Amino acid sequence: MTDHPRRTPTGAAVLQPQITSAITEAVLDELAEHGYGRLSMEAVAKRAGVGKSALYRRWPSKQDMVIAVLSEFSVPLAEVPDTGSLRGDLLATLHAVHGWLTHPRFSKILPDLSAEAGRNEVLAAAVERAIGEPRRTQGAATLRRAVERGELPADLDLDLALDLVAAPVYWRVSVRHVTATPEHLDRLADHLLRALGAR
Repeated sequence: MTDHPRRTPTGAAVLQPQITSAITEAVLDELAEHGYGRLSMEAVAKRAGVGKSALYRRWPSKQDMVIAVLSEFSVPLAEVPDTGSLRGDLLATLHAVHGWLTHPRFSKILPDLSAEAGRNEVLAAAVERAIGEPRRTQGAATLRRAVERGELPADLDLDLALDLVAAPVYWRVSVRHVTATPEHLDRLADHLLRALGAR
């Protein structure tokens, strides 16, 4: 009996990383240039140089595709190292939030996505589930470390604290469109320490 060489699976069995990467870049570019409402699977496929079937093998819909791509981009940016101190962790977090909000493409995507989510409850829920919650989970882990080190009170309101940490950067950068310099973030870290009741 002759052994036949095994054939490489095709179609849905193989999702080539380089194609996924090209699609991801195309989604981000289309969102930045045209917004969520005008984004189409056809335009993404054309920009990525693939057929629409390559998109549908990965995601069942435009919303699923957009949420997956934005989650893959946004969630890792919330990861901050354990610096060993609350102030160090806060400063690292502030720089991470700032980097996320001022990213050349994402800074164009966020205002449109927020407006679209305000009109679309399903999209809003998907964004919160895939992006908001994972980012807040990472932020909560940072604050819990500080509680364990005795730097923050044990009865800290985590939900309120997470809003308090991120909101000033968002307000300054995305609403006021004012530059948040490293010096500003450094001063903000000191204000947050007092606001959080750091010991």
